[in-house]
Amino acid sequence: MGKLSHLSQLDLSHNLLTGGIPPQIQGLQSLEMLDLSHNNLCGFIPKAFEDMPALLYVDISYNQLQGPIPHSNAFRNATIEVLKGNKDLCGNVKGLQPCKTHSILDEEPAKKGHKVLFIIIFPLLGALLLLFAFVGIFLIAERRERTPEIEAGDVQNNLLSISTFDGRTMYEEIIKATKDFDPMYCIGKGGHGSVYKAELPSGNIVAVKKLHPSDMDMANQKDFLNKVRALTEIKHRNIVRLLGFCSYPRHSFLVYEYLERGSLATILSREEAKKLGWATRVQIIKGVAHALSYMHHDCSPPIVRRDISSNNILLDSQYEPHISDLGTAKLLKVDSSNQSKLAGTVGYVAPEHAYTMKVTEKTDVYSFGVIALEVIKGRHPGDQILSISVSPEKNIVLKDMLDPRLPPLTPPDEGEVVAIIKLATACLNANPQSRPTMEIISQMLSQRI
Repeated sequence: MGKLSHLSQLDLSHNLLTGGIPPQIQGLQSLEMLDLSHNNLCGFIPKAFEDMPALLYVDISYNQLQGPIPHSNAFRNATIEVLKGNKDLCGNVKGLQPCKTHSILDEEPAKKGHKVLFIIIFPLLGALLLLFAFVGIFLIAERRERTPEIEAGDVQNNLLSISTFDGRTMYEEIIKATKDFDPMYCIGKGGHGSVYKAELPSGNIVAVKKLHPSDMDMANQKDFLNKVRALTEIKHRNIVRLLGFCSYPRHSFLVYEYLERGSLATILSREEAKKLGWATRVQIIKGVAHALSYMHHDCSPPIVRRDISSNNILLDSQYEPHISDLGTAKLLKVDSSNQSKLAGTVGYVAPEHAYTMKVTEKTDVYSFGVIALEVIKGRHPGDQILSISVSPEKNIVLKDMLDPRLPPLTPPDEGEVVAIIKLATACLNANPQSRPTMEIISQMLSQRI
């Protein structure tokens, strides 16, 4: 990449990059804009940036970088917003600590005078050091009462982790950020554990799902870890990223990216639902369809979510949907019966799954149909599902399917909403084989809307 001498803009943000910034970046002599934010880059910033005269803008926020920032126009004119979230940067930018300088030349002329001063004040300094030592011991003891103590050796020896970060560091930071999973940091509870909000020292905020002990069956540990490893590799804009997994005798938890607006179910139940206009709701349905299509048709082996509902669809600041918590997802294996214990939320799980226990992609298709109607209606369709699945043509009245909190449909909106309702009813067909695939649904939504 260092040989792309005519490249003018490079955006590598949000890519989980690790290691140091390579000095070969100096070869990008035409580069004007560089965004390396929200990665895991570490070490010092190379002085190679000082030999890149064309570079006007750089964003290195939310990494693990340290040391002085380079003396170049891009960094000299930078604001704290593009530098924050790192370990220990310094430099002449408002909001950063100035770098400490030390000159040997300045030290020599003062040596003789300093010798006299040391002879006079050395005993006094010794007394002060003893005092500071006692104060330090007191503060450390007090901090240990407030902050959970972690035995570093035990963590290193007994910690089992699969992570995009350093597993041991992540474990320690999360325990401290949540004060050993204090209830005040809990933001939700589910069948497999409780979810906590943790703000890490880097400034990043993550959602931590602390698993119930029953979900860590040592007999099936290999299968579980293989599943977690596969899930960390999933990258789709409409799927919440699984950042890692940590298991230690005291705690086992999954670490996800944090989405600020919470669940779709919560928003639909509040006044905030009025902010979800028809166009926004169409985009939410479309995003969920794309995510499920990716899981079913672009992942190998395919992933069936099984327990998808409006409770585990999270929205970001732009109301973009993200399917969350793939902990109950089943990784399908080719040429297997795919039998599994019942996992699903009442009102969303496909009827055949309850009596056959067979997991297929059509299970998620049914759940998607329910969610699509829920988004349009503003609440769960309830008993309407049964009449729709039996005879959709006779039992659908458009005004009964719409959220009364929103303004009337405009002609363009009406065409899109009607198309979604028709797709949703096809997903609720009592015969699983008659339901469309998520790939077909995703394609139809992309073409129609």
